[in-house]
Amino acid sequence: MDVSEPASISSGIAVRYATAVFELAKEAKSLAPLEANLDDLSAALDASAEFRALIGSPVLSRGDQGAAITAIADKMGLVPELKNGLALMAAKRRLFVLPQLVAILGRMIAEDKGEVSAEVTSAKALSKAQANKLAKTLKARIGRDVKLKATVDESLIGGLVVKVGSKMIDTSIRSRLDSLQNAMKEVG
Repeated sequence: MDVSEPASISSGIAVRYATAVFELAKEAKSLAPLEANLDDLSAALDASAEFRALIGSPVLSRGDQGAAITAIADKMGLVPELKNGLALMAAKRRLFVLPQLVAILGRMIAEDKGEVSAEVTSAKALSKAQANKLAKTLKARIGRDVKLKATVDESLIGGLVVKVGSKMIDTSIRSRLDSLQNAMKEVG
């Protein structure tokens, strides 16, 4: 049995629902509010273990899951296209793909806007000016608008790790120290 099969099935399900929600939102001219909703959903998924348990629970009935996700969607003020999509996913027992759906929808919206997202990890939080300068530098290099997703990892000591698509730029002091340590092992 192929180990990647369950992941590809989940991804396929998420792509189908994401495409439907994206097309409906684009038709309704509600991509901007949808993008804000995705940020809210992503934050909720990161912050709430109960929410993650709700979407992945095999114990809850379809009706209970549907009622809960509809109540959450109402409380969060989700656009109708997303709210209805989530209700349909609950009815079909597909809410477990919600994290993938959020990521895929985010990429679809960014692509529609001509943007690319970059994951930036730094030793300290970037100031607004530093983030803007980095976004401008990446835009000049890539040729597209760049939306930064910044995280902090103090173990980097200093510098940045920037991931754009399949490319990674690592200017962290930790990686320089690691490469120096490897070079010293080869010599000695």
